[in-house]
Amino acid sequence: MKWMDIAEVARRSGVPASTLRFYEEKGLIGSVGRRGLRRVFVSGVLERLSLIALGRAAGFSLDEIGAMFAPDGRPQVDRVQLLAKADELDRSIHQLAALRDGLRHAAACPAPSHMECPTFQRMLHVASADQARRRAKSRSKPG
Repeated sequence: MKWMDIAEVARRSGVPASTLRFYEEKGLIGSVGRRGLRRVFVSGVLERLSLIALGRAAGFSLDEIGAMFAPDGRPQVDRVQLLAKADELDRSIHQLAALRDGLRHAAACPAPSHMECPTFQRMLHVASADQARRRAKSRSKPG
């Protein structure tokens, strides 16, 4: 089993050493000891970092990603959770596509000003409603 110090893991993974230390504090990865003052990891940490990167790219929190690993370190991903995240991504894609289309329309709109454009007015209304919904949701979260 090949061991790598934190500098080599950072170089090979593209993940800064500070992030590696943070991931270790969060329990997402684990070092197997030290070589001098540097943490040492087994080479399997690179695959684990790839899984963490994939989870982050998909929008999972670090806590959610941490729960996707069994106590022995092997991935144990909840398929229902993956489907829920895929549905969430579909909603985000739909919203972003509508926003993109609205912005393109506003850029080419022949109305004398954006404030006179009905499409732009709808975009403002939707943005305002979304902001109010997010604000209400964040206030209702237990904290």
